[in-house]
Amino acid sequence: MGASGSGKSTLLRCLNFLEKPTSGTVSLGDDVYVASDFATSTRRSRARLMGLRRRMGMVFQSFNLWPHRSALENVMEGPIHVLGRSKREAEDRAADLLARVGLSHRAHAYPAELSGGQQQRVAIARMLATEPEVLLFDEPTSALDPELVGEVLGVMKSLAQEGRTMLVVTHEIAFARDVADKVIFMNQGQIEQIGPPSEVLSGNARSDSLRSFLARFERDEIRA
Repeated sequence: MGASGSGKSTLLRCLNFLEKPTSGTVSLGDDVYVASDFATSTRRSRARLMGLRRRMGMVFQSFNLWPHRSALENVMEGPIHVLGRSKREAEDRAADLLARVGLSHRAHAYPAELSGGQQQRVAIARMLATEPEVLLFDEPTSALDPELVGEVLGVMKSLAQEGRTMLVVTHEIAFARDVADKVIFMNQGQIEQIGPPSEVLSGNARSDSLRSFLARFERDEIRA
């Protein structure tokens, strides 16, 4: 969490090297990925990077669905091209995942025929189709109309309740209070506070910038 421009999305994108960090490491399970290993593009580094990205799924702000493919076809792509599944297996998996996000009835609709909330739920299903170990969400509700936010947060909450590892960039403080195990507050590219939501998102905030951030949220809630 943090104000716009504080580095939240950049940090998230550094985890799967969509942004190339200049130093540091990413630890995933027993594996450690060192930034300097990817400084030059070699066959070995490309294979290792592809392996890391297969272990992380990402949902973006703007859905990024293929406009010429139906919801079902969008979700099928990953299992076919990333996991090497047959078309029948991929279709069955995609149908199950669309049911999981409440969109079985829209399986053959194209993105232009779906609401923003529906498109984002398809994007979540597409991400889950590649069976990632870690789920990355980059402000998944920021492009949605307010009345559509709840349906996406509902799917994300159910994923958290399944015990999945999720890293979420969000301004939805109530959602973070309810779902998060740990909250990171960032300001000007730095982590200013990290801890459980009961500590970070409360009156015990240590930094002036975090107190200001939370006060702004409370004012917005009152206006709403």
